[in-house]
Amino acid sequence: MLRVVIAGTRGSTPREVGAFMLVTPGAQTGTIGGGALEWSCLDRARRILHGEAIAREQCYTLGPEADQCCGGSVTVHFEPVFDLDREVARLEASHESRPVLLVFGAGHVGRALVQSSSLLPLSVRWIDSRPTEFGRVPHGVAACVTDDWEGEIRALRPGDGVVIMTPSHTLDALITAAALERGDLAYVGLIGSNSKRRRFEAGFRALGIAQERIDTLVCPIGAHPIRDKRPQIIAALVTAEMAIALVPRSAEYGSENHHTDRVARTGHAKVQDENRQHPSATHR
Repeated sequence: MLRVVIAGTRGSTPREVGAFMLVTPGAQTGTIGGGALEWSCLDRARRILHGEAIAREQCYTLGPEADQCCGGSVTVHFEPVFDLDREVARLEASHESRPVLLVFGAGHVGRALVQSSSLLPLSVRWIDSRPTEFGRVPHGVAACVTDDWEGEIRALRPGDGVVIMTPSHTLDALITAAALERGDLAYVGLIGSNSKRRRFEAGFRALGIAQERIDTLVCPIGAHPIRDKRPQIIAALVTAEMAIALVPRSAEYGSENHHTDRVARTGHAKVQDENRQHPSATHR
């Protein structure tokens, strides 16, 4: 087995440094960007595995000669994987370091949102006290039948995220307040309208939650002028919003410091400004 890794980039490239794929003589997992670049690297990797080429660093220019017009260049390493168990353990550890997203609520929007967010490099925990509401749970998603929302919020790490869409506005308020009081989450989203936000904000201020923390709340979520309230459309818009806030800007299995990097981002203010300018697609 070979690990084919993007070791360096210059200019416009389809993937970032650290992106990789694992290649065997008959299989492949992961991607370094597709197209002619990936096909060439896949072909070279298999020739290396068959003893027909040397495992050395290779530079590729993404220009006309490669039938690509990105215009940049990438340096690729071809690294033998001798210990498969160690490789599997490394991948599992990288998955465990992914940002956690708590989704509270298994209603029609919650089900659609979990389907779309399961495609992101996040660890998704889906919370509801009603065991019959989940339906089909996507691969990799942890469906948790519990009413211990306080324990779930406490267990989050700095830089994780939460989106709240339970059938109870009272429960929505309790969970949202607990998430905001932490002050260290990269995304706190609440389904609802601008009027719901105003009512909740007044309650949060009465509880003594600082205004700067209240301002980080994303509500309405998925705000966009297309005005489409179908669950799948809402889910797509909210998933894109969460990806901006939560997904590390490094490779899929990026640096150990990506939680700190996410906490330092200031994208919430911009998202919130846009939310207040446009009516929500997620009014209830």
